[in-house]
Amino acid sequence: MPLTQVALSRGYQVLYLDYRGTGLSTPINADSVLAQGDPPQQAEYLKLFRANSIVRDLEAVRLCLTQDFDEERKAWSLFGQSFGGFVALTYLSKYPRGLREVFMTGGLAPVKRTADDVYRATYRKLMERNAAYYRKYSEDMVTVRRLAEYIQDRGGIPLPSGGKLTVQLFLTLGLAFGSHGGLDDIHSLVLRLGADIEQFGFFTRASLAAFESHIPYDNNPIYAILHEAIYNTKQRGSPPSNWAADRIGRELQPFSWLADPANFLKSTPSHEPLYFSGEMVYPFYFEGTTGPELARMATAADILAKTEEWDEDLYDEDQLRRNQVPVYAISYVDDMYVDFELARETAALVKGIKVHETNGWYHDAVRSKSEEVFAALFKLRDDNID
Repeated sequence: MPLTQVALSRGYQVLYLDYRGTGLSTPINADSVLAQGDPPQQAEYLKLFRANSIVRDLEAVRLCLTQDFDEERKAWSLFGQSFGGFVALTYLSKYPRGLREVFMTGGLAPVKRTADDVYRATYRKLMERNAAYYRKYSEDMVTVRRLAEYIQDRGGIPLPSGGKLTVQLFLTLGLAFGSHGGLDDIHSLVLRLGADIEQFGFFTRASLAAFESHIPYDNNPIYAILHEAIYNTKQRGSPPSNWAADRIGRELQPFSWLADPANFLKSTPSHEPLYFSGEMVYPFYFEGTTGPELARMATAADILAKTEEWDEDLYDEDQLRRNQVPVYAISYVDDMYVDFELARETAALVKGIKVHETNGWYHDAVRSKSEEVFAALFKLRDDNID
């Protein structure tokens, strides 16, 4: 693993931690959530899995591991990618004394912004990525519409895991557009589904399973349930997310299929491309389209979306302004998930941060361009600015 290799070569020890509710840290699932009681109790339980709780876990692990260390060795270095950067900013807000330094990639959270602000920005970038997709694969304009009409005419297609392939679900494939090779990946799937129609007159199980691999929410339900909650704050009067991605998307003509896909297909000229959505999470995910897992937690998810007050802020802006911990960040101009301009706004808030900004990589560069990314991070750390 590149991070491990780079870190070890520079004298670090490496510890990977699964956040609570993920991986091997008691992963969230419908049975564990429903066991908490009625939907309001389930929602209260799910609130315990946000970044404020995660950093308490991390700090507890640090204190346990370093209890016998000399004082100067007790602080540790933190690396966070994407949401990991959000967590790092929460850590800097609440336990800065536990940190020696922080590295982050694509993770400068929109600290001052609401979910509505975030989605207005990310939909703009998403439209750019859709345009790039159809420039690269212009033939897919016809194929995507033909597939959408096929799905609509049949009232949806049953999926192998128990979900239902609707037009709305089909048009969420743009989640991949923010990654290196993502346009090619979706083109391959569109080509495969189109070939099924031509050769068999139906979608094969193998193709439907390939589609499901792009819709991971039932296998990782915590992502869908808490996706908008990462932007909620304690501040009284701040609006609930209230399914912000869905509301904002319906205001935009290219995504008005969210409201009425059948009418959208009829009213949209055939020469206009159908735009895919990105990482946005929508209420229809909890109606059984992705599978049975999210549907079982639908009421709790709706309670979270409509929650107006939260127990604790995720960030302390005053603490970030007086930050003394060295922070090294990479920010991507063409990031489809963490808006570049909002990231810049946050960078201006964090005292002493060094940021490498680039339009040469996408959000997943830490995986697909590992050597270059870590070289840039350590250059930030090792180079002094007068």
